[in-house]
Amino acid sequence: MKISVVIEALENGDRKGLNLIIQELLDNGIPAYEIVNDNLIAAMNDIGKRFRENILFVPEVLIAARAMNSAFEYLAPLLGNGKFSYKGKILLGTVKDDLHDIGKNLVKLMFKSSGFEVIDLGIDVPMEKFIDGVKDHSPDILAMSALLTNTLPQMEIVLEGLKEHGLRDKVRVMVGGAPVSQEFADEIGADGFAPDAASAVEMAKSLLSIN
Repeated sequence: MKISVVIEALENGDRKGLNLIIQELLDNGIPAYEIVNDNLIAAMNDIGKRFRENILFVPEVLIAARAMNSAFEYLAPLLGNGKFSYKGKILLGTVKDDLHDIGKNLVKLMFKSSGFEVIDLGIDVPMEKFIDGVKDHSPDILAMSALLTNTLPQMEIVLEGLKEHGLRDKVRVMVGGAPVSQEFADEIGADGFAPDAASAVEMAKSLLSIN
């Protein structure tokens, strides 16, 4: 089956059609983990690439990502054979005093659609909750979002908290959001910065040295 068929179903948000495609692949003896890696994630990578190139835009990517997660749910009962493994674990949240979640939620969907396990701490997350999340979940990456300029200092507070608790060398830290820049990320000592959801996926892969 051509990957273009999967891409088209994702772009149209055609969950029923996508499930029919998946079932056809299963009926042809294709293992669930191969369907995820070789079809779903490959198709989402194509969509992410075109998003970075400004060919597709946020509403279209949201539609595709939601269809993708629906497909994951459809396949979930068949992925318990140990042959499918997440690319990494990401702890995600919007910093304290910031109630914005649209960008965070898009990043979350893109991470999940690209094969990452995601733990979402939500919005208005204080430093202590990020620290507890790192202790409890041992993520590979801690990803923080901020949309308000006056909440940017919270990112540095979290990084200082990680140092104080002896956790800084145990997790990679990514930051993003409208007022965040590469210069700011470097200034506070973050490991990575991403200007948008698709770039966040590529940055996470880069930080973990995976494809």
